[in-house]
Amino acid sequence: MQLRKYLPKGLFARSLIIIVAPVVILQAVVTYVFFERHWDVVTRRLSSSVAADIALLIKATETVKGFNDIMEFSKISGETIGFEIEVARNTVLPEEPPKTLFPILEATISQELRNSLGDYEFWFDTESEPSYVFIWVQMGPDVLKIKVRRSRVYATNWHIFLVWMVVTSTALLAVSIGFLRNQVRPIQQLAHAAESFGKGRAVVDFKPSGAAEVRSAASAFIDMRDRIQRQIEQRTEMLAGVSHDLRTPITRMKLELALFGDKPEFADMKRDLDEMEHMLEEYLAFAKGEDGEVDSLVDLTELVNEIADDTRRKGHHIDVQSTGGNVLPLKRRAIKRCVMNLVDNAISYGDKVAISIWRSRNSVEIAVDDNGPGIPDDRLDDAFKPFGRLDDSRNLERSGVGLGLAIARDVARKHGGDIYLSRGPMGGLRAQLHIPA
Repeated sequence: MQLRKYLPKGLFARSLIIIVAPVVILQAVVTYVFFERHWDVVTRRLSSSVAADIALLIKATETVKGFNDIMEFSKISGETIGFEIEVARNTVLPEEPPKTLFPILEATISQELRNSLGDYEFWFDTESEPSYVFIWVQMGPDVLKIKVRRSRVYATNWHIFLVWMVVTSTALLAVSIGFLRNQVRPIQQLAHAAESFGKGRAVVDFKPSGAAEVRSAASAFIDMRDRIQRQIEQRTEMLAGVSHDLRTPITRMKLELALFGDKPEFADMKRDLDEMEHMLEEYLAFAKGEDGEVDSLVDLTELVNEIADDTRRKGHHIDVQSTGGNVLPLKRRAIKRCVMNLVDNAISYGDKVAISIWRSRNSVEIAVDDNGPGIPDDRLDDAFKPFGRLDDSRNLERSGVGLGLAIARDVARKHGGDIYLSRGPMGGLRAQLHIPA
C-alpha cells in the first residue's frame, strides 16, 4: 500500500514500467549469471593456464646451472610462451600487499598460483600497468619477475558484453516506447474529448482510433454524445413550442385586460399574468441553457466588475475583491448569467453582498457572500432543486419561481465545474462557483 503512493498516475508511465521492469530484471539476472558463471570460469581457466606455465618454467629453471645460463634460458622460454622474464639476484618479495581493484579477480589468480606453485612464495600486481600483470616468485635468494599480458590472465572483453546488452536493450525500449505512445494517444484523445464534452465544448474532430477496445469505447462515446445532443435539441424544441403556444393566450389575456383600463379589480389578474410570463421565460431558459453560444476567452475579473457595476446602479451595496490571471475559455453569456443569478439570490436576502474571485492551481473560484439569514446545513442541497422554495428559512417576501440556483449550477456543470453552498464569513450564505482552469 505504501508503494502505491510513489507509483506514477498516468497510463503511459505505468505501461512503461510494465515494459521496463521485466527488461531491467532480465538484464540484471543475465549480468549476474554472466559474471558469476561465464566470466568466473573463463578467468579461472586462463589464470590456471598461466600458473601452470609459470610452474613449468620454474621447474625447468631449477635444472639450469649458472646465472648467465638461467638468464638465457629464461629469455628463450619467455619468448616461447609469451612472457617477459627477468631474474633479480639477491632480492626478496615486496612486503606490502598487492594493489587490488577487483578483489574477486585477485582471489581467483591467487588461488590458481597457490595450486600450481605449491610452497613457492609469490607476489603479483594487477594495477601498476593497465595492460599487464606482474607476477614475482621467490626462488631461493633470487626473484623471478614475470610480466604477462592481462588478456592471458583473465577475460578482458566483458565490456563488449555490457555494450551489446545496453545497446540492444535501448533499441528495444525505444521501439516499445514508440509503439506504446501510439497505443496510449487514442486513450488520451478519448479522455480529452469526454472532458471537453462534459464542459459543454464542441467535439467535432474526434475519430475512433487505436486498438479495437479503444475504438469500441470511442464509438460508444460518440453514440452517447449524439444521443445526449438529440435529447437536448428535442427538449429545447418541445419547450419552445410549449412556450409559443402559451405565450399566445397569455398575450391575448393581457390585451383583453388592457381594454378594461387600470381598474383595481383587475390588478391581481395582471400581476398573475406577469408572474406566469416570468415563470415561463425562466423555465424555458433553464431547459434550453446556452447551447448556441461558443467558447471565447473571458476575463472573469472584468466580468465580475461589470456585474457589480450593474448591481450598484440598481441601488445595492456590493464589494469586489479579485486577483489577476483569471482569463479562461468560457461561454461568456452563460457564465455571466450564472454569476448574476448568484448575485440576485444574495441581494434578495441580504443588504450587503461581497464577491471574491481568485485563482488556485487548477481552477478559478468565485464566491458570493451575503449577510442574510442563510440556509440550514441540512437543506443546502434542496436550494438547487428546480422550483424549490426555501422561503420558510429565508425571505417570505421574495418573489420568483426557484430556478436561479438551478440555472446557475447547470451552467457551472456544463463548464465542468460546480457550485457549493455553505455558511459565509458575513453570517449569511456563501455560494462558491468552481470553474476548472
